[in-house]
Amino acid sequence: METRKRILEIATEQFARYGVRAVTMEDIARQAGVSKKTIYQEFSDKKDLVKEAFEKILDEDRCKLAFILETEDGVIEHLVKTSKMMRERLQNMNPMVILEIQKYFPEAWKMFEAFKVEVIMKDLVKVIEKGKELGYFRAEIDSEILAKTRVNQITSSFDPSNFINPNHNLADEQMVLLDHFLHGIFTEKGRLAFTTQQAIED
Repeated sequence: METRKRILEIATEQFARYGVRAVTMEDIARQAGVSKKTIYQEFSDKKDLVKEAFEKILDEDRCKLAFILETEDGVIEHLVKTSKMMRERLQNMNPMVILEIQKYFPEAWKMFEAFKVEVIMKDLVKVIEKGKELGYFRAEIDSEILAKTRVNQITSSFDPSNFINPNHNLADEQMVLLDHFLHGIFTEKGRLAFTTQQAIED
């Protein structure tokens, strides 16, 4: 594995597990089996490394979302698999990472803001429109408004005030919000298909 890729993968895993500020360049160098000088030959500074690590995470999620929606009748599968993807991502991420990126790494956070609009919003609108056509979602709902509502649900849990509560669990909160959102737009056909697909995936 090339040095740059190895450093980036280790940094991404360490940042997600321990938080960005707690992980030093020395920690990453030790885990990667290289000198700190080698890291600075590949990345100009820690901000550069954080930005690329965050971009790596977003690119992975972008590819997963694109792949999930490829099948012709993939609405229900998409919902179940994206729900699972989100749960796994949040369960494996230290909540402090989100707070630290917002506060100390604004360039990286801007990438998430762009991802939210250009990927998540567009993906949701496509899924809702397709679900309406297939009879899974209520025909009268406004896809743009509902997609925006769901995005706002996702980002609401990133409010810094949430992180002072030791019982705050990003993954659990998002699953509850997603369940509430979906059951508000499902038809009976959609509800039955979703429950069946969940049982298969589990």
